[in-house]
Amino acid sequence: MDLLRISFMDRVNVLGVGVHATDLGRAADGIELALARGERGYVCVTGVHGVMEAQNDPEFKGILNRSLLTVPDGMPTVWVGRLKGFRSMKRVFGPDLMVEICARSVQKGYTHFLYGGAYGVAERLKQVLLSRFPGIHVVGTHTPPFRPLTETEFGQLKDMISELNPDFFWVGLSTPKQERFMAAHIHQLAAKVMIGVGAAFDIHTGRLRDAPDWVKNLGLQWIHRLIQEPTRLWKRYLKNNPKFVWMTALQLMGTKHYSQPSEANVLSAEPPGRVCSRLFRSPRRNYGPAGSTGSEICDSASGERQPTAGHRGTADAPGGAAQ
Repeated sequence: MDLLRISFMDRVNVLGVGVHATDLGRAADGIELALARGERGYVCVTGVHGVMEAQNDPEFKGILNRSLLTVPDGMPTVWVGRLKGFRSMKRVFGPDLMVEICARSVQKGYTHFLYGGAYGVAERLKQVLLSRFPGIHVVGTHTPPFRPLTETEFGQLKDMISELNPDFFWVGLSTPKQERFMAAHIHQLAAKVMIGVGAAFDIHTGRLRDAPDWVKNLGLQWIHRLIQEPTRLWKRYLKNNPKFVWMTALQLMGTKHYSQPSEANVLSAEPPGRVCSRLFRSPRRNYGPAGSTGSEICDSASGERQPTAGHRGTADAPGGAAQ
């Protein structure tokens, strides 16, 4: 694999959100390359929900556009990319990305920390990963409270992560909470790469059933999720899905234009001392399948919190056994 080529991925303009034109393998390659180069950043796994949240929240849109990598979590974002000329673009489903990175970790010795989920879910996920990937190093877990962390609680988390220094910090909250958390704390916590994977914690622990591949390929996974969580999700899908179809149709026809921040604006918005990265292409105003050069992007901040009743979390030995 030519790492130089995969290190400069185009972003597709999906209603002003720069979604990387990639697939599962290339996304995992890029994340590994970031780790090898010592780049610190966060990865957003973004579908229709994330794109639509960004329409009314410029700060959140900026978080998505300043990511190390924003991958297409849903088929609608992939279809938009293909219509814009990126024929090889494929879906990168959060649970699949977690499996891919974990599988590579067994040989390469990457360490993992699990943050999020309802009470006990992160610890259960650790056991699932240890069973599925013998030899994987899950060095700790933490289940945060539903409310924002207090200063004391964040200090305890910071100390824990400083001691463990994980390569991958997996965040299983919900959009946009997990993205805000990662952007706010990527330079405060001693984790190398943060990846927000949402429902992956529940899917891999059996709390949610995954959809069959044919349902995913048809872009109908939202129906499968709606059947399982109707009370929580019906308003989201009723509001977002028709609006996304209408707005992207206008964008593709050229009736409506959605600009991206220029490189200068992205850099000027970056707080002093933040580490900039040349790893992936920065957002551009007009996306095309080829012909432009990579440019600097930086990671940024803004945070919040989610899930369940407070659980202090556990730090484990490198082999995964509790100390």
